Formats: sequence, C-alpha cells, structure tokens
Amino acid sequence: MPRSPRPAPDAARTVRDAAAGIVVLGVANFVAITTEVLPVGLLPQVARGVGVTESTAGLLVTVYAFVVAACAVPLTIATRTLPRKPLLLATLVTYVLSNLAVALAPSFALVAAARVLGGLGHAIFFSVSIAYAARLVSPLYTGRALTLVTAGGTLGFVLGVPLSTSLGAAVGWRWSFAAVAAVCALTAVLVARLLPAVRVEAAPARDRASARDGRARLAVVVGTNTVMFCGQYTVYTYISVLLLATGLSEGAVGPALLVFGALGLVGLWAAGRYLDRSPRGLTLATMAVIVAGLVGVALALPSIAGVVVAAGVWLAAFGAVPATFQAAALRTQGATSDVAGAFVNATSNFGIGVGAAVGSLVVADLGPAPLALTGAGIVAVALLAVLLARGAFPRGAGH
Repeated sequence: MPRSPRPAPDAARTVRDAAAGIVVLGVANFVAITTEVLPVGLLPQVARGVGVTESTAGLLVTVYAFVVAACAVPLTIATRTLPRKPLLLATLVTYVLSNLAVALAPSFALVAAARVLGGLGHAIFFSVSIAYAARLVSPLYTGRALTLVTAGGTLGFVLGVPLSTSLGAAVGWRWSFAAVAAVCALTAVLVARLLPAVRVEAAPARDRASARDGRARLAVVVGTNTVMFCGQYTVYTYISVLLLATGLSEGAVGPALLVFGALGLVGLWAAGRYLDRSPRGLTLATMAVIVAGLVGVALALPSIAGVVVAAGVWLAAFGAVPATFQAAALRTQGATSDVAGAFVNATSNFGIGVGAAVGSLVVADLGPAPLALTGAGIVAVALLAVLLARGAFPRGAGH
C-alpha cells in the first residue's frame, strides 16, 4: 500500500497542497450526512418492514441527532490524545457497522440500537473532520478548506438521500442501507490511502485572561450556532408541509427539494470566496438573507411561484452557514480545534432537535405562514447576537 502523501512542510500550505486530503474528507462528509438523514426518505418502508407506525420510525432521526448532541463533546475530549487518522477511520467503520446492522435488523429495537451506534460515531466524526481540514492548511486558508469539506455534506443532502431513497423504492429499504454501508467501507479505504496523518496539537499555552476570553468567544459562537440551527430547522423540518400548502403535488415535492439542496451550493461558493477575507460580513449578509427569505415565504403563501423563489433564496444562503460557524469557532482559540468542532457539532444537532420540536407545535396550532415567521424571528435573534459580538465574529480572519 503506498504511503499517504504528507502535507508540505511550508507554513503556508494552501488548499492546492492539501487537495487529496481535502477531497477524501469531503467524500467522508458525504457518506456521514447520507447516513444521518438516510431514514428520512425511507420512513414508510422502514415502518412497514419492522411493524411500527411512521411517526415511531421518525424517531430514528431524532434519536440520532440527540445522541450526537449529548456525546460529541465528552467523546471528543475522551479521545483528544488519540492519533487523528486512525480515529477518523474508526468512525467510518462505525458507519459501516451501523448501516449494515440496520439492513439486517429484524426488529425496530435493533434498528434503533444500530442508529445509536451510528450516532456515537457521528459524534466524533465531525469533531475530528472539521479539525482535520484546518490542520491540512495554514490558518490563511482555513475557511476555504472547511468550505470544500463541507461541500461533501451538502452533496449528501442533494444527491445521497434522493439516490438512496430511489434505490430503496426500487429494490427495498434494506438494500439501500446496505449500499450506503458499502460506500462507507470504500470511503474508509480512500481515507486510509490518501489522507495524510496530522499531529494532535496540545492546547495553546496562554495566560488565564487570554484563555478566558477565548472560551467566552467560543461560548458566544456555539450559542449563536444553536439559535441559528433552531430557527432553520423550525421551518426546514416541515418544508414539505409548506410546499403542499401552496397546492404543489406530492410528486413534485422531491424534485423541489433536490433543487433547493443544489441551491445550497451557491452559499458554499460564497463561503469559499469570502470566508477567509471577510468572515463577519459574510456571516451578517448570509443570516440577513435567510431572515428575508423566510419572511418572503410567509408573505408569498399560498403562491407556488412565490414560495419556491423565496425558499430558494433562503436555502441558497443557508449553504454558507455550516462552514461559517465552524471557521468562527476555530478562530476563537477558545479550545483545541477538535473540541471547538465538537461544540459546533453538538450545538448544531441540539438546535436541529429543538427546532423540529418548536416547528411541530407552531405548524399544528398556527399553520405554515406563522411557522416561517417564527423561524425568521429565531434567526433574527442569532443575527442580533452576531451584530453585538464583534469579538466572537471579527471583521478579519486573523483574529
């Protein structure tokens, strides 16, 4: 087996220098996100296959998210001294075992247990992969590297879920999980061959005041990240309800979601272009567009064209959010890059879970338009936090 390429010793390692490693990390993010949301498109088949209701089968997504939220930080801290590349490979092996176990499980209880296993791997995976991408390049290129790696996760939403859902509809849901397990195994081989090993850095030696300030900035970033994801998923969890409320047919919802997912690549492009040069401006602009898009959805209902356009604007802007907050957390210097990534991972998933719960209450009691306005209001709170917290969200990337 050939040796993994080593990163250039130059302190100014560029994205081009680390291209192979960044590409395989992007592929790993693709399979990770596909694994996380795979049950979404297969809920009816899974429910019938193991003899439960669709609402019960939906818990497979909820349980996964809360396992990640609860375990990301403690598991990352517990594994902080382990070599990064073997640890990343171990998380990919966990995905393989989880998906394979779901494919073979005879009961819902065993399917749920297999999903918990996947959630444990996921809790570590994103903490390690975020920090890994940052370690492959010099600090000047952190934002661009994170954007490219995050693109793999976006493609997981755009392509991974529709393809695996189509496969499940054609040959059965168990084969869909088995196929994703096989792709995860192939990805582990690529990571083993192409990803350079990186050193585990010690926590930076700083005086107490500097360390305290860094932790305070990190707390602001991850707290804002929680609110941001809560607002996003208050609405996005029920986007099918919004689309159906316009009179769009059920058969057209899937293609619409595919288009919305693809539009997220526009936000990723913006992040890649501006995140290293103007992180604060990018963050403020992105969040302002999301608020405007959500308000536009509420005002446009029940017009199909108006809702589709407004939702497209909203979701295109959201494509920049994951990389933006990951980079902001790393630049606070409030923790090692792995632990900072763990906090981003945990708070994102916690926000997703809370947002889905808030959205379920609003859409049931008030309807689609108030749902979109509620999400806009929550994101506006996060936007206000960014406006006020100049230290946590500085103008330049060199903070």
